[in-house]
Amino acid sequence: MTDTDQIDDADADKSLADRVRSHVRGNGTGMVQDLAFAVVWVTVVSLLYDFLFSAAPQWVLYMLMLAGVPAYFGFFISLEMARAQQ
Repeated sequence: MTDTDQIDDADADKSLADRVRSHVRGNGTGMVQDLAFAVVWVTVVSLLYDFLFSAAPQWVLYMLMLAGVPAYFGFFISLEMARAQQ
């Protein structure tokens, strides 16, 4: 075995729960924002597909769900730009 197989991380001695806690503590706000966006997007798309596009084929639902990826990045990039202008 070579030396490259060893982990030289300071967190290597911590348990998995400690590492997860540390990660969530450092990225908590962003994780909550990501989760909130995902829940809202899936809810809106599901409601649109069930009521407005009820006669559409199922691939329309998949395309609307997939459209959430550029919508996510577009929303948060524009949010950063708006904050930078203030």
